[in-house]
Amino acid sequence: MTLSIIVPTYNRGACLAESLPWLKEQVIRNRSEVELIVCDNASTDNTDDVVAEYQAADNRIKYFKNEKNCGAAVSRNKALREAKGRWIAFLDSDDLWVSEKLEKQLKFMVENGYHFSYHNSIRMAEDMKPMGKRYSGPRKVTQGMMYRYCWIGCLTVMYDSLVIGSIQIEDIKKNNDYAIWLKVCHKADCYLLDEILAKYRVRTGSISRHSKIDLIK
Repeated sequence: MTLSIIVPTYNRGACLAESLPWLKEQVIRNRSEVELIVCDNASTDNTDDVVAEYQAADNRIKYFKNEKNCGAAVSRNKALREAKGRWIAFLDSDDLWVSEKLEKQLKFMVENGYHFSYHNSIRMAEDMKPMGKRYSGPRKVTQGMMYRYCWIGCLTVMYDSLVIGSIQIEDIKKNNDYAIWLKVCHKADCYLLDEILAKYRVRTGSISRHSKIDLIK
């Protein structure tokens, strides 16, 4: 089964140096059918060099760089257009998955006939220390529920592009991942895999939440 991992990034070379070797070790039956798409939003740090080092050893890593800083929504859109996989997963460059995440989530979806899923996560500080908080949600998230609240964390999502189709969103500067889930929920309900399979890094100076009304529009 082909799977595409979408990784938008901006000036996170140090984080990518941590996550790229770790992502390569993800446990999955046919690793040759996994592609990692890094879309760089015109970084000015050492992101080019970090990605090039791993690209040289693994042709499943694809790298695209915006000519100018266009925002995360544009980067995600580009990566989604380039994705060749049936199954789409998302990981921001400073977050982490546990080693069994892909294998467990794929099995969960295939065995149950689900087309959209998410799982539990925990928060960690910038220095990678656990913050002792577990994030979860309802067993089933419907379209109506998604319009009321964003239950789904970006690093926990996987969906079936054969059913969902091609997704592109407006150029929303904040919380553009929520806009993606709102579109996906039009095609399929989202089901919870009740396991902690991801770690979200809480950064200082994060972008504040966008108006939910604007996102729904």
